[in-house]
Amino acid sequence: MRHMKQTLALGACVTLGTLLATPAQAQLNGSHTLGDFGVQSGTQPGPGFYTALFYYRYSADTLKDRNGETVSLSPDSRSSLGIDAYAPILWYVSPKKVFGANYGAMAVIPWANGALEAPFLGLAQNTGTRFADMYLRPIDLGWHTAKADVTAGFGLYPPTGHYVAGGSENTGKGMWAYEPFVGATLYFDEKKTLSLATNAFWALHGTKKDSDTRVGQILTLEGGLGKSYLGGGLIIGVAYYGQWKLTADSLGASLTLPGGGTVTGPGLANMKHRVFALGPDVTLPVATKKKLYALVNVRYFWEMGARTKTQGQTLVITATFPIPSVKL
Repeated sequence: MRHMKQTLALGACVTLGTLLATPAQAQLNGSHTLGDFGVQSGTQPGPGFYTALFYYRYSADTLKDRNGETVSLSPDSRSSLGIDAYAPILWYVSPKKVFGANYGAMAVIPWANGALEAPFLGLAQNTGTRFADMYLRPIDLGWHTAKADVTAGFGLYPPTGHYVAGGSENTGKGMWAYEPFVGATLYFDEKKTLSLATNAFWALHGTKKDSDTRVGQILTLEGGLGKSYLGGGLIIGVAYYGQWKLTADSLGASLTLPGGGTVTGPGLANMKHRVFALGPDVTLPVATKKKLYALVNVRYFWEMGARTKTQGQTLVITATFPIPSVKL
């Protein structure tokens, strides 16, 4: 049975800049959801049609400054951030080849909600569940060799989610985002049971709605080390992600924060965030002796090394269904 990768990207994170204690440390997030790729991330599934159900949870109660020191918004009350996202995914891989690679396309249709508590700033907001920014991947190419799989393509995030400049109930980013990517999965044995994978995403952003604010360019690396069993249906490994802002945010004269108020100053856009995360990655088959009906993937990450950013935990659960089911 050919291994079917469970990956997706979705732009459902709420801007975290409202948690920052000083204007010079304000940062804007991009659209890429950290943790949506893991073990065998550089492998495109075999030709066919796939649907998936995705759940994402991010929680954090720690904010790091540019030196990695914890920032306390209030000595008497701890602030926290929680984001939940849900999405159906459609993914098609064609048997036809383009430049020697199988051609594919993907669509992710997310809903998200977020809860922000920053008592020191007088904020206690819950966005409710709303439609978020879609992720569309019109170009998804996959090459397969005896020792490695390679994937490359292009994705984009239309601003389909709810967004109001300075709003506290946003589930979208109010901007177009464009994300070329390339990745590879390397195999260390003939049966392809031991693998090491990395995907690189380079995100570029348009200006935000009703403003001259533009998020800086962001590099994200995601992948993992894994060992597969049962012909690739069961995979156990360790996944990781790392993200770096490559260029400064362009905020114009000032930035309006959710809940009211603005921050200004030449140092506002000079900070560039970074973060790393590591955690277990397990894929389990849902099958009978004759058919594979689904693969369920669970990943959990602990963040570390954050700079000018929140530091927390990420949970990703994906159930992927081949249509029709796969004969074993």
